[in-house]
Amino acid sequence: MNKIKIFIISILVVITTACASNVATVDFDKNSDIDTTHYKTFAWLTKTKIMESPLDSNPVLEHRISNSIEQAFIAKGYQLIKDAEKADFTISYTMGSREKLQVNSYPTTYGAGFGWGLGYYGSRGYNGTIIGTETTTRQYTEGKLAIDVYDVKTHQPAFHGWATKRITSDDKESATTVIDGIVKQVVSKF
Repeated sequence: MNKIKIFIISILVVITTACASNVATVDFDKNSDIDTTHYKTFAWLTKTKIMESPLDSNPVLEHRISNSIEQAFIAKGYQLIKDAEKADFTISYTMGSREKLQVNSYPTTYGAGFGWGLGYYGSRGYNGTIIGTETTTRQYTEGKLAIDVYDVKTHQPAFHGWATKRITSDDKESATTVIDGIVKQVVSKF
């Protein structure tokens, strides 16, 4: 096999492996002007807990996410209190999803097989002439969850953490487990 074929196969293996892993992408931003080391108590920013519900919101899902966020902050040692004005920080979150399209394009070869390598001056010759591309498309749903922390004294945002993940049918069947895992990843960045 020539070097170009080995290179193309290696790239395809890397791309296939990356697409096969379906883990959440987590990131965050912290306000460096706010010292969060003294925080001990937290409360919800609003009674609804979610900053703004999407139009097609599922109230059961919102309840699961709210509970998961509370438990993640409690597990980090913070105490939940009801009065937001007496808390060290308040929390809120947003969630949403959107349909996305993944397009993959691969070269197709005519007469692909074992040839004698590159021809005169690097031309491909008959055994490996690229004559077109094969394109595949897949539609999928990507979900996003963002958790915000606000400093009560300054009324300024202290932390914004978010996760995005391709939603699969397995995720829908074990929603609580998936939500708990994602929330723990985001809150761990705080």
